[in-house]
Amino acid sequence: MLDQNLKTQLSAYLEKLQLPIELIASLDGREASRELEALLVEIASLSEKITYVRADDDARKPSFAIRRAGTDLQVRFAGLPMGHEFTSLVLALLQVGGHPSKEAQELLAQVAALEGEFRFETYFSLSCQNCPDVVQALNLMAVLNPRISHVAIDGALFQPEVEARQVMAVPTVYLNGEVFGQGRMELAEIVAKLDTGAEARAAERIAAKEPFEVLVVGGGPAGAAAAIYAARKGIRTGVAAERFGGQVLDTMAIENLVAVAETEGPKLAAELERNVRHYDVDIMNLQRAEELLPAGEDGLVQVRLASGAVLKSRTVVLSTGARWRQMGVPGENEYRNKGVAYCPHCDGPLFKGKRVAVIGGGNSGVEAAIDLAGLASHVTLLEFDGKLRADEVLQRKLRSLPNVTVLTNAQSTEVLGDGQKVNGLVYTDRLIGNSHRIELEGIFVQIGLLPNTEWLKGTVELSARGEIVIDDRGQTSVPGVFAAGDATTVPYKQIVVAMGAGSTAALSAFDHLIRTPVPASGKALAAAA
Repeated sequence: MLDQNLKTQLSAYLEKLQLPIELIASLDGREASRELEALLVEIASLSEKITYVRADDDARKPSFAIRRAGTDLQVRFAGLPMGHEFTSLVLALLQVGGHPSKEAQELLAQVAALEGEFRFETYFSLSCQNCPDVVQALNLMAVLNPRISHVAIDGALFQPEVEARQVMAVPTVYLNGEVFGQGRMELAEIVAKLDTGAEARAAERIAAKEPFEVLVVGGGPAGAAAAIYAARKGIRTGVAAERFGGQVLDTMAIENLVAVAETEGPKLAAELERNVRHYDVDIMNLQRAEELLPAGEDGLVQVRLASGAVLKSRTVVLSTGARWRQMGVPGENEYRNKGVAYCPHCDGPLFKGKRVAVIGGGNSGVEAAIDLAGLASHVTLLEFDGKLRADEVLQRKLRSLPNVTVLTNAQSTEVLGDGQKVNGLVYTDRLIGNSHRIELEGIFVQIGLLPNTEWLKGTVELSARGEIVIDDRGQTSVPGVFAAGDATTVPYKQIVVAMGAGSTAALSAFDHLIRTPVPASGKALAAAA
């Protein structure tokens, strides 16, 4: 199961085990069970602190528990945690084996103090880059608190269960038998949902912070670059982000980043955060900005957060990024995560052998159709324009696939369903005007991005597309407020472009600081700080 290089790396990690653990398997006659047993036996052979036991005592087969010997503390995987989940397996082995987590001690204590019974189940797919964060967070919680249990389930191996529960997007998390959440969630976000007083306490801490000299709103590539360049100037820098990493977290393969042959979005996001934390930057994660107030007599721009807390800063860099554009047709919101999806890499395995549609004929749409053709029984790609806009090499690959139909001049008008899940899509032929219905089980929307700027309307100048209007220095229409990245009028929405723009905005903010006198009231605040 493991090549020699991977075994060598895993052996080195397993040396960090402090306590003995048991791998307790529940297997049946399927090939997946034989593969799982081979994997567990191989892992057990790499450390004297690991024992393999076959018990066959769990209803889900193949599955296994990682249990701390002589205790009830354990986490469970149903399926083979390979692919993106191999890291989750390694961390689970170490944490059950007593190796401490690197999460903030305050957060770990908060998990340990949670009261109540929490039985979590997470459905994942091996190709989902969003799933490991959720699986790892819940596994850690189960290790820290005996009132919490967690099983991570590979949806592709437990199709009857997935269909019975109508799981059509991953990660999907159940708590005590009810849907708890879908999509990427970090440990702090999960804890905040369970600890109802957490948000108020966080807001109180944030509101008490002294004014910054540069406040970055947004934690994607542009925001990370801005924070680093500002902090390197030795000035007080803060970052308020709804989720650090931004849309990069939802990106599978990155092959056009200068000096990096290839990487994956979550890995890049982790490196960005690690580099920002290397400097003296105050990162405030899981914070959504709702209002921007230009500087008054004190020279401080204010940003009001959804929690009610208000941050103040002499300059602000807006890097709020963008999100997937929706079709905006009846039924789309009703069946979101019930057949309507936006990440083919994450949710594609749940539609194995089913009929799906891809909306959008650009690179993202055609790449999605190609990937899904290897899983689905049939893929229909619909493009509003009269021709596909993807690169020719992708179009040639698409045309070679026997189970793909391409429809151009096709305007999607309605998502159909039975009240529980998608069962069809209606589109209009723009040349003839006739409407048609396609019978299917899944719809993957790939039609571009929308800037996250609604909260800025009436404050800074926005383009007709809702993008923040900036000059070549990143300056917005509001003095002291700069912007960078996909939320702006910069012509190319690329990671490397966003990084450069973030650096430019931070340098411009610093230039603004040294050229702008501090008002008397601002000096008093600075002295107090």
